[in-house]
Amino acid sequence: MESRAFLLVDERPISLKQAVNYLQTSGRLGDLIGEILRQSIVEQELHERDGADIDPAMVEQAIVDFRLQNQLTESKRFQEWLASNGMDFTSFYNQVSFRFKQEQLKARVAEPKLQEYFIERKIFLDRVVLSRIIVDKQELAEELRSQIEEGASFEQLAREYSLTDDRIVNGMMGPIGRGTLPDELRAAVDSASPGKLLGPLELEGRFGLFRVEQFLSASLEDEQLRELLQNEIFEQWLAQKIQKLSVKLQVD
Repeated sequence: MESRAFLLVDERPISLKQAVNYLQTSGRLGDLIGEILRQSIVEQELHERDGADIDPAMVEQAIVDFRLQNQLTESKRFQEWLASNGMDFTSFYNQVSFRFKQEQLKARVAEPKLQEYFIERKIFLDRVVLSRIIVDKQELAEELRSQIEEGASFEQLAREYSLTDDRIVNGMMGPIGRGTLPDELRAAVDSASPGKLLGPLELEGRFGLFRVEQFLSASLEDEQLRELLQNEIFEQWLAQKIQKLSVKLQVD
């Protein structure tokens, strides 16, 4: 008995088994199964938690905003866009509504863990702006420090002597996560104040002078950071759920 076509491509039938084989050959089958499992877990959680009460006005406003941003305000053009993406208005509405429900679920999952997770990650979330001069000899680094302490321009010396590409911007490294700094440099930075000159410090066979420009302390009041951490917690929660599942692929 022939298996029912899963897709028709130029009237050529492709069975579900063939589609799975194609995905397996291309290495994309795992991604597809992973996405199916994610959606399954989210829908099950929404069902067990009695779903989420989404205000229809929020969904409708989100659709209006989407149409404005994507120049789909004309009804005909919007219908064409829906058709090209294999949807009608109802399925698109349900898609947008589901995103709101998922965001509410994400917040409920993440909120109890957010403060503790933020504290654990704070060393990587706090940033510091540094400028540096990197040279290959300790004696030169010490001489440059003496010149700076006597009034020479840090920026000018960085342009003349530093071996790193950031010499063209006066040695400015930009914001760096504290947790990514080498231990010796981080210890020096943590006890410094803005404007403080550090070093010479030996790092990977070279010698560096560092100037602390600014500290950028992370805060949960930052909505973008809060959303980032919520996403990380939610992804970890999903991964733990998926690991506990017993999954069998059954294709006739």
